[in-house]
Amino acid sequence: MLSESNVLADLCSIPPDPPYMRTVCTKCKRPSTVCYCQSLPNPPLCPSSRIIILQHPAEEKRCLRTALMLQLGLAKEKCLVFKGKHFPGRHSDLIEILSASNSLLLYPSRSAVDIQEVMNSRSCSSFNIILIDGTWPQAKAIYAGSPILHGIKQIKLMNTDTSSYIIRTQPTDGCLSTIETAAVTLSHLENNAIYQDLLKPLRAMCEFQLQKGAVSHQSKEFRIKTNTYPKLIGKRLNRVLKEADSIRNS
Repeated sequence: MLSESNVLADLCSIPPDPPYMRTVCTKCKRPSTVCYCQSLPNPPLCPSSRIIILQHPAEEKRCLRTALMLQLGLAKEKCLVFKGKHFPGRHSDLIEILSASNSLLLYPSRSAVDIQEVMNSRSCSSFNIILIDGTWPQAKAIYAGSPILHGIKQIKLMNTDTSSYIIRTQPTDGCLSTIETAAVTLSHLENNAIYQDLLKPLRAMCEFQLQKGAVSHQSKEFRIKTNTYPKLIGKRLNRVLKEADSIRNS
């Protein structure tokens, strides 16, 4: 057993000052050394349309989430975030938005139409662009558990670009982060390339991480096609790849 003198000696060795804690930016919630606020559009962009984000609760815990980046890049009333697993859920003010005739759900279902079709036959000057923020299984669960979403006109992006979010592994080629999806959609609907400025903080953050030792990631689909994927392909991943391929060919 430890003697009383040994216990006292151990207590005396404890430093009087608290351990060093990194300062965190109150705006972007990132450590001050990797704050991306200087890359945000200034002033925030103000499109005629609104982005409505239905966010799975797990997304809020991610340290490199892009929904907050999107909120900071757009004027306050132009990006609204609602958290939950089922919608409208407790968000009574969301019912009017989801029921509006000018609401568009960006979801790659079989009934979704190319966003270009909306551009060619647009009857509204502005839209509520609804995005589901989460992993693909989370997004599917939110859609399946929220019947009100099924009646909204669904659109998809026929995207062939590679994501700029290169420090995170995407499941399939053409998969985009939340902020990239919003930037591409707004660029189409507003016919204005200025919304690509929303991606500057994402690229700045990735560049910093690469300088500090992070590596650039290829999508799981790309690595499987090139026989460089290090794991066995599970049923869920195989299903995701088949669904993505089916959507691209529909």
